[in-house]
Amino acid sequence: MGELLSIGEVLIDFIPDQKGIALKDVESFTRVPGGAPANVAAAVAKLGGTASLITKVGQDAFGDFLLERLVEAGVKIDKIPRTTEANTGLAFVSLREDGERDFSFYRNPSADLLFKASEVNEDWFGQGDVLHFGSVDLIDSPMKKAHIKAIGAANRNGAIISFDPNVRLPLWDTPKQCRETIQEFISTAHIIKVSDDELEFITGIADESIAVASLFTGNVLAVVLTKGAQGADLYVENHKYGSAGYSVTVEDTTGAGDAFTGAFLYQLLNWGAKPDNLEALLSEHHEELLAFANASGALATTGKGAISALPTKNQVLELMKSTTAS
Repeated sequence: MGELLSIGEVLIDFIPDQKGIALKDVESFTRVPGGAPANVAAAVAKLGGTASLITKVGQDAFGDFLLERLVEAGVKIDKIPRTTEANTGLAFVSLREDGERDFSFYRNPSADLLFKASEVNEDWFGQGDVLHFGSVDLIDSPMKKAHIKAIGAANRNGAIISFDPNVRLPLWDTPKQCRETIQEFISTAHIIKVSDDELEFITGIADESIAVASLFTGNVLAVVLTKGAQGADLYVENHKYGSAGYSVTVEDTTGAGDAFTGAFLYQLLNWGAKPDNLEALLSEHHEELLAFANASGALATTGKGAISALPTKNQVLELMKSTTAS
């Protein structure tokens, strides 16, 4: 089985102890580990796969906390240097009654943005591996250059590349800058995972089918469109495969999309996916792939935080057996 290598931010999410109030009115928070690339790595590891995180944390108490939690989740941390030049990133989250979130980020810069291209090792990547990344750490920084080097190395060594734009507008100077950067990196990936509420922003196209089709550029072989509780659609070649979600009691949606992505990539790693067999595997196993990923995403919403709420493989399989997707 190959390895998931996830590059990008790891940070502290401060989750409010009260739902349904504005961030300015929250009186107390619970500290949990977060950051989309870290969540995806932890999701793969908790399901039983091999996963590493490529990032940087501060030489501070929050960095200590994150490294401890990553190890507890089974994520390899040998590709995470530490720095005294910046602090570990923080994000404060407010929760609506339905579990949806608003974010306020503290990083100017944070330690993850100081990870350098020179710290990326070409030998990290091989056939059967998956490199996963998002857009949060693609702002102009050493980390953006590190992404470019990692993507090139992964391509040269035959790994699959997965990109979840994961739009977070408060981190960008303008929405235009965010959109253009995401569009710049789409063509470098084999798999694009995008949520239905991000699709029009990223593509500038209102019609869903036309918008999805526009994402098939460069190396893109598959697009996964997630729709929250309504499941997800997988687009490959000229085919669209739909799926339904699972009905659960939602506590916090933080990390649900990352749990979905981790479960999706875990299965591809388990099957030895490579760029040259990816389309065939997706077409053959689309029903199982999407059901497993939907169940993982649903279970991640039943607890607070992201990494702390990620399910095990047995929990995912149990939900799939006991519940009919809706």
